[in-house]
Amino acid sequence: MNVLDIIGQLLHITLVFSTALVFTALGGMFAERSGVVNIGLEGLMVTGAFAAAVIGDYTGQAGFGGGAPWVAFAAAALFGMLMSLLLAVSTITFRADQTVVGIVINIFAVGLTLYLTKSLFEGSGQTPQLNEVFSKWSIPYLSDIPLLGQAIFTAYPTTYIVIAIAIISYFVLFRTPFGLRMRAVGEHPSSADTVGISVTKYRYIGVLLSGLLAGLGGATITLTTTSSFAHNTISGQGFIALAALIFGRRHPIGILFAAMFFGLAQALRNFAQLFDFAKQIPNEVFYMLPYVLTLIVLASAAGRSNAPAALGQPYDPAKR
Repeated sequence: MNVLDIIGQLLHITLVFSTALVFTALGGMFAERSGVVNIGLEGLMVTGAFAAAVIGDYTGQAGFGGGAPWVAFAAAALFGMLMSLLLAVSTITFRADQTVVGIVINIFAVGLTLYLTKSLFEGSGQTPQLNEVFSKWSIPYLSDIPLLGQAIFTAYPTTYIVIAIAIISYFVLFRTPFGLRMRAVGEHPSSADTVGISVTKYRYIGVLLSGLLAGLGGATITLTTTSSFAHNTISGQGFIALAALIFGRRHPIGILFAAMFFGLAQALRNFAQLFDFAKQIPNEVFYMLPYVLTLIVLASAAGRSNAPAALGQPYDPAKR
């Protein structure tokens, strides 16, 4: 294997691992730009991964063929939104502590999905392997380019979708009245309320979008990497996405590159084990690499965050 082949495969694996992180971090961005801290991204990913596995199994058996993963993908978005509704009602309507509710969602999602998995599949802690999952798409002509062709232009459809969503998110957030109002709600909700912008409405939208996108992030892992769901399918990916959100400064393009950085860390974990020198290093060292990098990034970003001024603060119209 020559150097170009190694670089090409490393880039390709980085894209595979970073796609789910980008989906989830973009979701967290919409919630936080509206002023709501979403610590529950891990739980929302778990919900999406579970929904994609279950719906994908049923639709695959029902003869949906190649359409089964797309139905499962859409179902994951819906279930992610439903789970995020718990965060929205608790923190926006009842003004509960956002961090505590997010932690509860993480714990609740893992317990609920494990219970449902055992109930639906005769006591098994894992769903059956899916017969229909996403296959890679090759872009004509571009996929023939040396090195970059197989590394970037031959990828799962979810990769192309998330890049498009990141670009669209930038224009929506920074080039439309909707984005301006959402950012205003996160920065100074009382001023936004004074000029007639509904703080409750925009915060609900932000949180529900976070659930939708995080659900798609979880589904991406199920439908491209694992082909099934178990309690450890996500295994901390939601927290890494949260780090990408902070490291990317809550900006769609920044998130895209930050998530790729963390995706590279996971790719190195898997790729390094193919070489002889890795046999002398305990596997645990490679598995902890992405999380160590997450801690380093979060520590280095401390004090330099561009968080919205009202992030984490419940809004009470009576006290404006």
